[in-house]
Parts: sequence; C-alpha cells; structure tokens
Amino acid sequence: MGYTGGGDTLTQVELRFPSLHAAVRHAKRLGVPYVVHHHEGRSGAQSERAGRDFSDATLQRLGMAELEGEYGMAMEGASDRKDPQGASAWRTPIDVARDGKLSLEAKRSILMNWAWTEYLIDQTTAEGKPDPGQGSRLHEVEQALVALESEAEAAANPQLSQAA
Repeated sequence: MGYTGGGDTLTQVELRFPSLHAAVRHAKRLGVPYVVHHHEGRSGAQSERAGRDFSDATLQRLGMAELEGEYGMAMEGASDRKDPQGASAWRTPIDVARDGKLSLEAKRSILMNWAWTEYLIDQTTAEGKPDPGQGSRLHEVEQALVALESEAEAAANPQLSQAA
C-alpha cells in the first residue's frame, strides 16, 4: 500500500489574506478555531497590497479599472468608519448597494471585502473541500458592485441619465 504518515498535515497549510480582518472573518465563517501570529519583518503594507491586488483585478475584470484609486481609499478607510460585515449585516449584496444610510465609500469597501470572502469560498470548494454552506455568491456581489457604480455615475451626471 502507500505511505501513511502520523504527522499533523495541518501544520503544512498556510493561508494568506489581504488583512487580519479578512482572515478572522474566514475562520469564523468556517467555524475554525484560529490564532493570530504577527510575523516580524512582514509589513502591514504587504497585506494591504494583497487586498489591493484582488480589488484591482476584480475592478479590471468588471470593466471598472478607472475606479481602482477610489476603491483603494474606500478600503483603507473601512476601519475608521467601522464598516459592518457584508453577509452578517445584509441579506444580499444588492442590499448594501441600495442602503441609503451608507456612504459610497462604505458601500465600496463592504462589497469589495464581501467579494474577497466569496472568492475564498470559491477557492476552498475548488480545492475539493466541503462547501461551507450555501456556496459562493461572488457573482452576486460583482453584480452589486456594477449596480452601485451605475447608480453612482447616474447620480453624479443626472443629465446623462435623463438623456438615456
């Protein structure tokens, strides 16, 4: 037969997240106990860059690359605004886009972080791990991002929306 080891294979697993907040949220969603280790020499700028890379790639794929700077600033301000979690505070992503109590920056940050979480679910299930519940809603979050930006553009240029 084959080799069967007795070691704990989980010691070989390393996950990377764009922020501590995203990592904790992922662990909580899966019901996994977690411990936070801060590595000296690894800057917060590196993890922020990973989050920006995901955000930029998503915006490019959705045809909204010109908004990369605005989303970067929105995500950087999330902790100051104390933005709530997407799935824990709203039933659907479009509810975030239509929430009149939130600023445009908060909506952008919440939806992009929700997209990251859904992307991680996609990656987990693609690797053959069990689905943590309902499956990924990444496409739904992306549709909410597009709707948000369409509404923001119409609000900024009312003469264009009236002409259409």
